[in-house]
Amino acid sequence: MEKKIGAEAYQAAKELIEKANLKKGQILVVGCSTSEVAGEKIGSASRPELAEMVFQGIYKATKEAGVFLAAQCCEHLNRALILEEAAAEKYGYEAVNVVPQPKAGGSFATMAYKFMENPVAVEHIKAHAGMDIGDTLIGMHLRDVAVPERISVKTIGEAHLVCARCRAKFIGGQRAQYDETMM
Repeated sequence: MEKKIGAEAYQAAKELIEKANLKKGQILVVGCSTSEVAGEKIGSASRPELAEMVFQGIYKATKEAGVFLAAQCCEHLNRALILEEAAAEKYGYEAVNVVPQPKAGGSFATMAYKFMENPVAVEHIKAHAGMDIGDTLIGMHLRDVAVPERISVKTIGEAHLVCARCRAKFIGGQRAQYDETMM
């Protein structure tokens, strides 16, 4: 089951990165409830072993694409995020002092902190795309205009998967013309 979950996570991230047309150095935010992946109620059965499989699959896809991964913590850490220090520096995100744990931050964020090269925690980001595994509510970490992105992977384990990409705002009203490549 765990290998299948890792493969689902990798495929979902790879497909979203491609469909969202993420560029090197952009950010993919991921929220993941391992309780939901295991078929339990969110927040009830944190599973580090499942988190590692999901994290490794997604992290592999982001590394291949040159995209930064941001792992959303659970509500016990006010949905802070774990990302590479280089991403925080690039985007001007201020680091905060916290180390996620399975029951205070969540298993997925704990694995991000364990396996990223130079992890830091930050409170707020504006990601270019996102994956919500198990209805963890990542919307607060996306740019202003998020658009649902349908991919072939619908679940990871038993968890519902919702993906989004972000686009530039349309401004100017009905007489305006738009750059089709930015849609």
